[in-house]
Amino acid sequence: MGSSHADLDTPGHAGAVEHHLTDDHGDDHGHDDHAHGEEPLGPIDVAAWGAGVLGILLGVAVAVCFALTTGDIG
Repeated sequence: MGSSHADLDTPGHAGAVEHHLTDDHGDDHGHDDHAHGEEPLGPIDVAAWGAGVLGILLGVAVAVCFALTTGDIG
């Protein structure tokens, strides 16, 4: 039976500390692989951000209405 990537995470194996160093640059292709290239950011999705902001504003409006109704404001 061959070794898997999960075997590299068992405590006490040879190279356990080196496997999780922050300067791991992808030599072992494990889950710590930081060697991937930088990907450019895509365009801003104005509709999605607008929907998010609208949702937050509507949530604040509901909270204010509850506060007014219970007498916490005014």
